[in-house]
Amino acid sequence: MTVEFVLPDVGEGLTEAEVVRWLVEPGDPIAEDQPVVEVETDKAIVEVPAPVTGTVQELHAEAGDVVAVSDVLVTFATDGGDADAAEVDEAVTATSDDTRENGGRGTATNGRTFAPPRVRRLARELGVDLGSVAGSDAGGRVTEGDVRAAADDADDGDTDAAQGTAGREPSDDGAAVESIPATTAGQSSATGSQPASGTAPTDRERTLAVPATRGQAYELDVDLNRVPAVEKQNGEAFVTAEAVREFAAGDGAAQASEGDAGAAASGSAFATAGGSAAAPSPDEGPAAGDRVLYEGVRRTIGERMERSKFTVPHVTHHDEVDVTELVATRKRLRERATERGVDLTYMPLILKAVAVALREFPRFNARLDEEAEEIVLLDEYNIGVATATDAGLMVPVVEAVDEKSVLEVAERTNELVEKARDRTIGHDELQGGTFTVTNFGAVGGEYGTPIVNYPETAILGLGTIKKKPRVVETDGAADGNGVSGEVVPRHVLTLSLSFDHRVADGADAARFVNAVKAYLRDPNLLLLE
Repeated sequence: MTVEFVLPDVGEGLTEAEVVRWLVEPGDPIAEDQPVVEVETDKAIVEVPAPVTGTVQELHAEAGDVVAVSDVLVTFATDGGDADAAEVDEAVTATSDDTRENGGRGTATNGRTFAPPRVRRLARELGVDLGSVAGSDAGGRVTEGDVRAAADDADDGDTDAAQGTAGREPSDDGAAVESIPATTAGQSSATGSQPASGTAPTDRERTLAVPATRGQAYELDVDLNRVPAVEKQNGEAFVTAEAVREFAAGDGAAQASEGDAGAAASGSAFATAGGSAAAPSPDEGPAAGDRVLYEGVRRTIGERMERSKFTVPHVTHHDEVDVTELVATRKRLRERATERGVDLTYMPLILKAVAVALREFPRFNARLDEEAEEIVLLDEYNIGVATATDAGLMVPVVEAVDEKSVLEVAERTNELVEKARDRTIGHDELQGGTFTVTNFGAVGGEYGTPIVNYPETAILGLGTIKKKPRVVETDGAADGNGVSGEVVPRHVLTLSLSFDHRVADGADAARFVNAVKAYLRDPNLLLLE
């Protein structure tokens, strides 16, 4: 029989998607849950899996075509007869539900196992029953690590029973972590330890790490498989954020130029905080003289920016704040945060300060309902973090920042940024923002005029934290002009607030920024909130 498979409903009210590339050709055999096509929606590239096992009979669209939801994508030929039609229909419906539930990443509903196609494929290769694997990812999704761990447990069950769990201790996420003794062979000068695999780090094909660590490796241009590991988790090499930093510091090939390194020293903490870190270097993209298609995410960004700029009367308020105490606070807390598996950067502290200030000045956490002629002051504080990716700027949203601890904000921000950069982020994670923070300081900028993320009311731009001379009041006598104090170096952060002048005035903006500054100048005030 033949099965006409239509573009599934991926949720969030989206009605169409663009075909990026086909992963199969007519005549290819296909297995259930095997990815057949990549389509690009509003902000993410989605792998669409096959709902049946059979053969690809016909492709109904070409790369670059825009296909509407419920349009036929591909026709499959299956071995089943009419009696199997109901089962095929159920499989097609389940695939549509899977895609919609998880932003197209292939989780399952209605009793099926939550796992993307690549994980299902890995499970088949390793002979693992997905139904018996407990998912560790958000929503109970099964990850590649879960499948490999299940395979290891099956292979090593008898050995573990004989040897017990000597030499193991619980990790922060409850999994067993095995310490690996350091030896002189293959040691890293940065860590003084050998890789978990027992071979040179470059020989590892896979390395376990928490999202924050992967984000830091991305920013520092470090291959995780090259970083020596002193722990094992689920039988595989486990690398910490500290190991990544030490490796980057000792590996000249992974370092930026001297000028970039200077900028990183003063502002790189934002890059791993989920700010809009540097996009790929120019030599990785098109060359001079090329013509680049204006499509996909770049076109979506352009259309939204155009709408915002021509709809919202923009005004930008600039200021700066002494964040010396903020720098000291982060330094004190970072080691404790790392012990809990979270890379604490400045961004979560800034997001908390912004959320508190928004409660005091709700006009910057609002919507203008032009039809009803009302300014809607919102009571949720969902802050978007503008993030540079290979495909362009994305704005994952950290929900309920006011209700989360600093560590919870840090963990969620790092997770969302990693998803945005590897294009696995769900549509729901890019929706519902009430205010946005963008960090051009990650690439060395000080001031900017960011465009409001319409229909929001305001966006705050962060510059690089730099040491600048500042006059600090002292107890000494004033000089002949009645001025007291001394000039000392201080850490200074520049702020650029763009806002909708229909909703707020310049004086409102100045007061709001002053409130943010108060919490950044003295982060201990956040303890009272």
